[in-house]
Amino acid sequence: MKEKKIKEHRRKYDADFKQQVLQMIANGRRVREVAESLGIGENLIYRWRSRQENKVTEGKENASVTTDQHALLRRIRELEMERDMDPMLTHVCGSKKALAIFSRQL
Repeated sequence: MKEKKIKEHRRKYDADFKQQVLQMIANGRRVREVAESLGIGENLIYRWRSRQENKVTEGKENASVTTDQHALLRRIRELEMERDMDPMLTHVCGSKKALAIFSRQL
């Protein structure tokens, strides 16, 4: 005799519900207590919390990357200007003066 498999439907939770659960945890309630009172698994709550922490971390990383990118682009522009001006200065001023101009700190 074959047994019929009963399909379990996954429950879906909206973002507001997840946020409320995470707020309960942030307010000091234990994960196990919240999970039991709401009838959801502890691992699910830990997964939600992990995803929320990853989003916060990604936001910080993206901000620093853009700052680094701006600094790099600025440096590239400076180097391109120096490269473009070098032949002109060497021709007009001589190589020693051009070297002195470009070796100074910006």
